[in-house]
Amino acid sequence: MSVKRVVLFTAPGCVWCTKAEQFFKKNKVKYRKIDISKDRKAAKDCERHGCRGVPVILIGSRWICGFNEPVIKRELGIK
Repeated sequence: MSVKRVVLFTAPGCVWCTKAEQFFKKNKVKYRKIDISKDRKAAKDCERHGCRGVPVILIGSRWICGFNEPVIKRELGIK
């Protein structure tokens, strides 16, 4: 099984971002966290892929807008 790269785009005070982080930690998923309030290019990337809010999760080449646990599990192969 190849491990997909996971990037979590967040912003301060985002409850769903915290839930996404807890989910990744619970499932031992390594991820890179990027705060879009400090990284304008990352924010633009999210917008370009149709995501207007946070969290935005990039798994491999798949962009997921919001914390959509069933989709995240499917993308990561988690039962």
